Amino acid sequence: MLIGDDLTSYALIALVSLAVGGMIFALIYPWLFNSPSAERLKALGGPKKEGTGRSKILEEAKDNRRRQVQDSLNKIGESAKKKRISLKQRISQSGLDLSMRTFYMISIVVGVVFGVATFMTGAPLFTVPMVAFAGALGLPRWVVNFLCRRRQNKFLNDFADAIDVMVRGLRSGLPVTEAMKIIATEQGPPVGPEFMEVVEGQRIGIPIDQGIERMVERVPLPEVNFLAIVMTIQSKTGGNLSEALGNLSHVLRDRKKMKAKVRAVSQEAKSSAAIIGAMPFLIMGLMSFSNPGYMDPMFHTKMGNMLLVGSAIWMTMGVLVMRKMINFKM
Repeated sequence: MLIGDDLTSYALIALVSLAVGGMIFALIYPWLFNSPSAERLKALGGPKKEGTGRSKILEEAKDNRRRQVQDSLNKIGESAKKKRISLKQRISQSGLDLSMRTFYMISIVVGVVFGVATFMTGAPLFTVPMVAFAGALGLPRWVVNFLCRRRQNKFLNDFADAIDVMVRGLRSGLPVTEAMKIIATEQGPPVGPEFMEVVEGQRIGIPIDQGIERMVERVPLPEVNFLAIVMTIQSKTGGNLSEALGNLSHVLRDRKKMKAKVRAVSQEAKSSAAIIGAMPFLIMGLMSFSNPGYMDPMFHTKMGNMLLVGSAIWMTMGVLVMRKMINFKM
């Protein structure tokens, strides 16, 4: 009997080790091996043939302009990477008009409510401070993140239309400031107030490109960063701004269509992942309801606890792998 228990323990340890190793391998695989897209990009970036005469001069001018544009993009990218979003900035991005003192007071109240509710339900005393701490630290921040994502999605729905309004205004002869003022007055929140911030900044001497960069801080989206890049390049190198913004509007609409298509294609995989992830808990709940004492050995014995820990590790690894497979970022 002891030999059987030892073999079972060794088997469980081996399964747990295999689960942890597989999870670590699945998470660090992209950093260990180069992706095929990176290899294709390296293959496309091979040496170019040199021309002669006028074509060579034109090529050098294009290369200089590309280099200047690339330097501008690198500066914008480095500034975006260096900045770490604080809690105060997240609250501002969510559209809430709250001070940090008010937010902390709300968090404390939520934590106290969670702790009292846990104590009233008759739960063990050691779980009360844990639940109170989770409620005070987790729920308010989750609400802020949820409101921030909802505001960003609403901004994206109207952003392409705002760019089209700017393009039509520029083609009709209006300056950039007046075109932005039309967007600020006619578009609803959150697009209108964001462009109003840019217009108000111009009145106190802030350039347009810097005003758009501040908009990127308030609405940290790649689409808004595209607008900042276009305005920065146009202010440094010149060119037809209406044509550049028209191309940007076309790109934004294509990205919106592609995101909707990816969401529709991956919805089946997400539904399957949700069903597979919820299946063990549903089965355990049904078995506990139909036969209350059937699952007691899993919770009141050492072997059952080890099985639960191993199952939790395997479930976590499966959820992470499925999430990585169906999570498409653009």
